[in-house]
Amino acid sequence: MNAPPAGDVSSTMAAAQAEDHKLRKELGFWSLVAAGVGSVIGSGWLFSTMYAAQSAGPAALISWVIAGALMLMIALVFAELGIVRPESGGLVRYPLYSNGRLAASIIGWAMWLSYVANPPSEASAVVQYASSWWPGVYDAHTSDLTVLGRVVAVVLMAVFVALNYYGVKWFARSNNIVTAVKVCIPIITVILLLASGFGANSSAGGLPENIGRYGFAPYGITASLGAIASGGLIYAYTGFRNIVELSGEARNARRDIPRAIIFTIVFSILLYLGLQLGYLGALPGTELAKAAGWHGVNLNSPFADIATMLGFTWLSWLLIADSSISPSGSGIVYTAANARNVFGLAKNGFFPSLVMRVSERTGVPGIAMLLNFAVGVLFLVALPSWHSIVEVLSALVALTFSIGSVSLMVFRNVGLGNARSRLPGMRVIAPAAFAVSSLVIFWQDWGTLWKTTIPLAIGLAWFVVSFARGDRNSGDLAGGAWLVVYIVFVYGVAAFGNYGGRADIPQPWDSVIVAVGALTMYFWAVRAGTGYLRGQRELLATLGNDAVSP
Repeated sequence: MNAPPAGDVSSTMAAAQAEDHKLRKELGFWSLVAAGVGSVIGSGWLFSTMYAAQSAGPAALISWVIAGALMLMIALVFAELGIVRPESGGLVRYPLYSNGRLAASIIGWAMWLSYVANPPSEASAVVQYASSWWPGVYDAHTSDLTVLGRVVAVVLMAVFVALNYYGVKWFARSNNIVTAVKVCIPIITVILLLASGFGANSSAGGLPENIGRYGFAPYGITASLGAIASGGLIYAYTGFRNIVELSGEARNARRDIPRAIIFTIVFSILLYLGLQLGYLGALPGTELAKAAGWHGVNLNSPFADIATMLGFTWLSWLLIADSSISPSGSGIVYTAANARNVFGLAKNGFFPSLVMRVSERTGVPGIAMLLNFAVGVLFLVALPSWHSIVEVLSALVALTFSIGSVSLMVFRNVGLGNARSRLPGMRVIAPAAFAVSSLVIFWQDWGTLWKTTIPLAIGLAWFVVSFARGDRNSGDLAGGAWLVVYIVFVYGVAAFGNYGGRADIPQPWDSVIVAVGALTMYFWAVRAGTGYLRGQRELLATLGNDAVSP
């Protein structure tokens, strides 16, 4: 092969590893679990059940099962990646290693924006719930934060940064405490709502009666598929990825990363199914009748409002208090994880090396954290509500997760890791996760989905400029061209499909086309990545030396 250009992946490894060594391996199993569960129990549990029911009615239960199964498959993929190559900022590094800079440019930008928008969304959730006792921060008519509400959210985001700036140990201690407190409240909520909702009474409508009033799937089964993205279900489940992002600071990555990820996902599935059942059964029948169906139920503080309707005043106040704790805890975790995400992007060469610097005193990439804070403020200006942020993010999250399946099989094909580091069933699970991720993207309403082309186009434009300057090579094109074709394919079918598109392709054939096409692209991607990584001998040698060998 010709000598690699200055921008080749292997040429940046030494500087990146020097900064990696400054990160402190101080996170044990329970700290990693707290990072995962602490992200899951954020704003998602406070709002997603209502928005899922708005979209699909009681069939939202199907949405949670499908989303949970997808997240479990993806979690297993990233569990193995985290064993073989534990690295802070790993989610944006794996595509670079497996498929080169074209794939990493597109996925990296999409992933960064999906992360950087999380603290603003969590801060927005805190402020929206606070509107029950602070009327001036949220406008129920526009469903947006007021100017005062946005200022309060920005201050809250600054607190997230301050807690993280003092180092990973301070982050772990504060998050462990917050998670231990806030995990109890949704569990109490599930128990009380289920107890109230399984039989009709003077307050709760009752699960059989509420389902029977309009039917299990009043808007069709396809609505339950669309709710996976539009209802924020994927967003609600994504806390596990922070475990991967922090894997470079785990004391025992081989042992703790997979256990922490699987524990987080299984816990999440059980919690969200319980919350959805509780919401469906405990919502008063009069409220459902007044709204003329699930579509019309729109509560400012869903669970707190239902608790008030049921006469659980103490639970209502507890939920209002938790509405500050749960999203704040998640915001703290995402502030930490996204700093590592930007750290990884800087190692990829997409940000100046200044952003990659880790503080000698605190062991934290502080400049990356401040950059994320500034961009997060812009998100609050452009999308001043929880739901508007989450709708746009869900499709981006599914896209950024899907490529993990490709990286996993490429790593296996080139011999990274060994038999003991490989989880069983991945040759079936990985392509299935890729196909279902593609369907989740497709099931997003086209009116929202097309907006996600903006960050994808930015990532592609960044690569084109770098290639024109000679900082990229033909290997990057060969390894990543499939991703451009894949995005055009999925978005093209979505434009002519039945989820907000032109409806030119009849159901369910639009979904079948996406699934079959995605599997075809998957095998192309794995083959292209395997060829790319085998051609990068220096990089492959470095990855092989650094890989965890159980």
